[in-house]
Amino acid sequence: MENDESYFGYERVDSYNQDDIDEISSHYRRIIELMGEDPNREGLQKTPERVAKAMQFLTQGYEQDGSAILKSALFDEPNQQMVLVKSIEVYSMCEHHMLPFFGKAHVAYIPNGKIVGLSKIPRVVDVFARRLQVQERLTHQIRDCIQNTLNPAGVAVVIEAQHMCMQMRGVQKQNSFTTTSAFTGEFLKDATRKEFISLISAHLS
Repeated sequence: MENDESYFGYERVDSYNQDDIDEISSHYRRIIELMGEDPNREGLQKTPERVAKAMQFLTQGYEQDGSAILKSALFDEPNQQMVLVKSIEVYSMCEHHMLPFFGKAHVAYIPNGKIVGLSKIPRVVDVFARRLQVQERLTHQIRDCIQNTLNPAGVAVVIEAQHMCMQMRGVQKQNSFTTTSAFTGEFLKDATRKEFISLISAHLS
């Protein structure tokens, strides 16, 4: 076990399955050999295990439940005004090339009798980001988790990201960004959606 913390009743545990680490390490050792390197040289001796642990960490979202995270900090609240958490850092892995994509997520919801602890929104983003992903699916999974768990009057999610599969290989366009969005309920209305877009675009002091 590498890290064990509790957040308002939700226990966060970063752990490694040693049997899986050993098996994954053996495959990475072979990959290093096939690339023409010597896995026995000093700088690479521990690389297969390090990569195996990194991959387990970067895909730990498969073992986590976004709905459970939200339910751990739900509160009754009559407020019906938009709640926005913007510029949430996102780090994920493209499922096509297993290269990183990263950027920011902006998530809003309009309460319908329930609000959630603000820290839970970024944690839900991490649950779905720490899987093999495409940005389009990631955006919808965050939206659907919040909508299905909180039953708010509406949810909005926008993700802006850079993809290493486009920047390091392929078209090699270093300044390209991809933006995806997903909306439900009140955010399908022009006025509410425009307010959301205005808020995430504003630079507040």
